[in-house]
Amino acid sequence: MAVRKKVLVIVRDDHIGDPVGAIFLDLEGGDAEVTRRVREYLGGKIQILKLVLKGDRVNVEVEASPFSDEANRLAEAAADLARKGAPRNAIAMFRQALELDPLGGQALHDMGLALLDLNRPAEALGILRRAREVLGDTVDLLRALARACVAMDRIPTAVGYLERALELEPANRVIRRELLALGRRPPPTPITLRGPAASRRRLH
Repeated sequence: MAVRKKVLVIVRDDHIGDPVGAIFLDLEGGDAEVTRRVREYLGGKIQILKLVLKGDRVNVEVEASPFSDEANRLAEAAADLARKGAPRNAIAMFRQALELDPLGGQALHDMGLALLDLNRPAEALGILRRAREVLGDTVDLLRALARACVAMDRIPTAVGYLERALELEPANRVIRRELLALGRRPPPTPITLRGPAASRRRLH
């Protein structure tokens, strides 16, 4: 049976000042030291198959968990608990799901939100960053990362996440309001032309 794979993307800006962030510098030990640090960061349960460092990010191909389906079912039940107002019980169930699949992206995302609801932003930030490595950038995830940073008074980092979210959805009014609340004026909303005006613009 072929090995099921998953690709993670670790972004430098998420790890400035920590041991993983150092992989983007010229480390003594070269590629072996980069691999060691990434393996230590991901944990012993995750098998690294391939690692490629490219500029401000590193792509890590890993072996996917054989228990992802069971983990997803647990994570869905945990998310339902969180929606019903039981975040502590939800977190315990999310942890069980992540024992089965440490790289369950939705479980990580939803657990991060539950931790934010319990006013535990430092824990939430680490979990949400791992979710970003698995899921990539989404507006909801970037806004949750910004929320955690604001709670920790890390305003420039929060602004960076919101600006990235705005790149994904330039007309999103919620993101624009959140940036303004943090003292950052977003760029003008792009104008979307419709009808004859749009046709004329395309002809020039």
